[in-house]
Amino acid sequence: MNLKEKNPALILVDVQKAFSDEDYWGGSRNNKNAEIVCGKILSKWRKLNLPVFHIRHSSTNPESKLNEQNIGFEFNDNVLPKENESIITKNVNSAFIGTNLKEQLDEMRITSLVIVGITTNHCVSTTTRMAGNYGYETYLISDATVAFDLVGINGEKYDSETIHLTTLASLNKEFATVWNSAKLMNEI
Repeated sequence: MNLKEKNPALILVDVQKAFSDEDYWGGSRNNKNAEIVCGKILSKWRKLNLPVFHIRHSSTNPESKLNEQNIGFEFNDNVLPKENESIITKNVNSAFIGTNLKEQLDEMRITSLVIVGITTNHCVSTTTRMAGNYGYETYLISDATVAFDLVGINGEKYDSETIHLTTLASLNKEFATVWNSAKLMNEI
């Protein structure tokens, strides 16, 4: 059975305008074309008439670029939702906590998920871990996710690509199957 026959839902996690400001999030972002890749995947999902869920983060901090009063809260232009596509707003890292995402998926009898979005090591990782724990057959698309540089607990600096790759390695075969977008397009 190919992936399309499993009626997989596309979960776009926090593909919002705020993440175009690299310095705000720690600098040196990897996967500079991730939003474009997300847009191509979304386009394919729409052509195949498969379910789509747009997740957005709404920070309760009024100073955050992800606060709903700021332009950064808006969806990136590459992935603007259409009228019939579900939009889910969250305040924490997981798209499943404090939302009705699981209820919607279960109501539609969806058992397979494809996850893309921002950032690899925060909301994407948390959502992917929960999806795996809930028993969904989960696919995470490596070039449709993004990480930023991080400062460690002793002040050491970790580059975005290392953060990205180690996060993917932690998720692969434990919570999800990690593919790149070319593999996904081939399998769908």
